[in-house]
Amino acid sequence: MAKMRERYPDKFLPEKKIFARIRRGAHLFIGTGCGEPQHLVNMLAEYVRSNPKAVFDAEVFHVWTLGVAPYADDKFQRNFRHNSFFIGETTRNAVNEGLADYTPIFLSQVPDLFRRGFIPIDVALVQTSPPDRNGYMSLGVSVDITKAAVEKAALVICQINASMPRVHGDTFIHIDDVDLAVHCDEPLLEYAPVISDELADQIGKYVAQLIEDGDTIQVGYGSIPNAILVNLEDKKHLGVHTELVSDGIVNLIKKGIVDNSMKTLDRGKTVATFCMGTRETYEFLDDNPSIDFRTIDYTNNPLNIAQQRNMAAINSALEIDLTGQASAESLGKVFYSGIGGQADFMRGAVLAPGGKTILALPSTAEGGEVSRILPMIREGAGVTLNRGDVHYVVTEYGIAYLHGKNVRERAMELIAIAHPDFRSWLIEEAKRNNMIYKDQAFIPGKAGEYPEELEIFRGTASGAEILLRPVKISDEPLLKDFFYSLSDKSLYRRFVSTRQDMPHDRLQELVIIDYSKEMVILAMLQDEDGVETLAGVGQYSVNEGTHTAEVAFVVKDEYQDMGIGTELLSYLTQLAKRQGLHGFTAEVLAENKPMMHVFEKAGFDIEKSITSNVYELIMSFRD
Repeated sequence: MAKMRERYPDKFLPEKKIFARIRRGAHLFIGTGCGEPQHLVNMLAEYVRSNPKAVFDAEVFHVWTLGVAPYADDKFQRNFRHNSFFIGETTRNAVNEGLADYTPIFLSQVPDLFRRGFIPIDVALVQTSPPDRNGYMSLGVSVDITKAAVEKAALVICQINASMPRVHGDTFIHIDDVDLAVHCDEPLLEYAPVISDELADQIGKYVAQLIEDGDTIQVGYGSIPNAILVNLEDKKHLGVHTELVSDGIVNLIKKGIVDNSMKTLDRGKTVATFCMGTRETYEFLDDNPSIDFRTIDYTNNPLNIAQQRNMAAINSALEIDLTGQASAESLGKVFYSGIGGQADFMRGAVLAPGGKTILALPSTAEGGEVSRILPMIREGAGVTLNRGDVHYVVTEYGIAYLHGKNVRERAMELIAIAHPDFRSWLIEEAKRNNMIYKDQAFIPGKAGEYPEELEIFRGTASGAEILLRPVKISDEPLLKDFFYSLSDKSLYRRFVSTRQDMPHDRLQELVIIDYSKEMVILAMLQDEDGVETLAGVGQYSVNEGTHTAEVAFVVKDEYQDMGIGTELLSYLTQLAKRQGLHGFTAEVLAENKPMMHVFEKAGFDIEKSITSNVYELIMSFRD
């Protein structure tokens, strides 16, 4: 630094002279998040305090501030007008009280506003690493829109800080391109990982089920993203193309889970545009050639994101309505955060080959008093993600798949993963708004709550692996297609009736059940592309007088003789024994020898009688 001072004496001026260069009404840019030049910002505030008439009506732009934000303070109203592209905690009140501004925009488009002069930048206050022997300094943890601001600013004021890591990629500026410099070493702002609670961990486990080996991921910040990343530790060959690098992503890189070996674009590189983490993470980024930070119009460009095969964009929201539109930026009329980069990533992932978008959020807010799943987005809320942007929605109560679903199906999918305390209300509101059937049944309370713990995988005698799971209230379309795919013979054998229709009222009897009194188990097969097929259905209904249950099952014609019926009956037996039942009863057509064979080899003590070519079976469980 001593050599730099000698070589560039006109750049290293006394602080008073530096800030005297800022004219009244100037447009100021301040570096982002953890890259914010704290010393420069504090110096600026002190200069204005000491010279209250030196700066008036200066407009301050930035993406997000984590640290000091004196320009949003009441006492600086005449000096500064804060204008943010993303709202943080330190500026939220000022924005909502009309003392500061929020500019809603896709972050990928901000650099172009600077370059075209739509938003002029007179002064850029940024922070860099010390110059290398060639005079290049790195913007380190904050490239995002900062690089574009530096390139277009009439005056660049730089805080040179030895704590700033030298990050590879599109991060470098030459000291010749800096007008004024201040050398001040101080710790960077840190964003400590939020400790994940049980709820966040459950959401993380569900999201991890959707991520496959070789996927390229984008994840945000906070307790839920942290929990998601922790639950990815059994994956292989993940790639990262993201806006934000966090401690969680760095941990996956260190463990070899992220190796970027299967990325389509920038193979071998973790690509991001800024970092919010701890000192250990900053040290990992320093001079690490496997990490590339690019400008935000590269990382967040939906056309670039869409080039990543198997791109998984994972984001959160403040609320989502039953049609699938979500707000991540406001609570009704109250501005809370911003569009940010999630709309860019979700849209890009929708367009990517094999791409998927995942919206992860707790089912409630305000200590459980408010549902985040609503009948309709609140008045005044910004619709950050439209109904076509979201494939999966995940809460602590499960996974809803919306892609390609109609409004009725979406509503039932989302109600199924809402907090149980709000499901009855959501059902009634959905009926009132003609989103679902007017006669849609619902069982409130614990009896109707989906028993996720009963989901299991089983292997059949033919070598097929099937997922056996209880039916959900959102499975009606799945069962409808299943029953209409059955042959007339299979339908007759299952229902002992020539009736061939399966209307809504009959389907409801299968999907809206009291799990304490009956059980319906679906047998799901999955192909190489991850597409699930309903192969079989088994059910029992408790006969309370005898403490037994009537049992039945049916397997899709093309999957018969694979052992699926055997596994369905075996699992239903296991569940019935757990419930303390004594046995099953069943009616079987005399000509239905395959089903009789399944019952006879199941290990029951069987009593049978025949009436009108129908066997009536009483099957007692053995100890």
